Amino acid sequence: MNIRKAIPSDAQAIANIYNEAIENTTATFDTEPKSVSNREEWLKQHSEKYPVVVSEINGVVVGFASMTQWSDRAAYDDTAEISIYILPAYHNQGIGKHLMQTVIEAGLRGGLHCVLSRITQGNEKSIYLHQQFGFRTVGIMQEVGKKFGKTLDVTMMQLIYPS
Repeated sequence: MNIRKAIPSDAQAIANIYNEAIENTTATFDTEPKSVSNREEWLKQHSEKYPVVVSEINGVVVGFASMTQWSDRAAYDDTAEISIYILPAYHNQGIGKHLMQTVIEAGLRGGLHCVLSRITQGNEKSIYLHQQFGFRTVGIMQEVGKKFGKTLDVTMMQLIYPS
């Protein structure tokens, strides 16, 4: 497995991975698939401070993690939201742990102070993964999203980098 910074040519793989999650999971509340050009623009919005990394196995991108700016308000500049998506065939192989470690370290180097994560109810594996990296639950937002005909809660988790 190779984890590296995402590059523009990864947009197709990132779109495929994310679209699988959109169409088949509640891991994202997006409901419409994203085009390659949409993911190219999304990648352009990221930087050293808000990195995107991918995981490759035998030259194939099978997962990605990102730090996305939490808000466009200047007071939130040092806060990001973390996201991790992996193709189902590659779940339970430690890829998420490696992606998370890499993107958290990159965010710290980039100058982030706080990382937030929104995890949909029922995704206990994701909560456990976040806890392994020091995230703590700061609240449950009740019935904030609806997908596949179900109204869902979201757990908010937070990591504050040591000063």
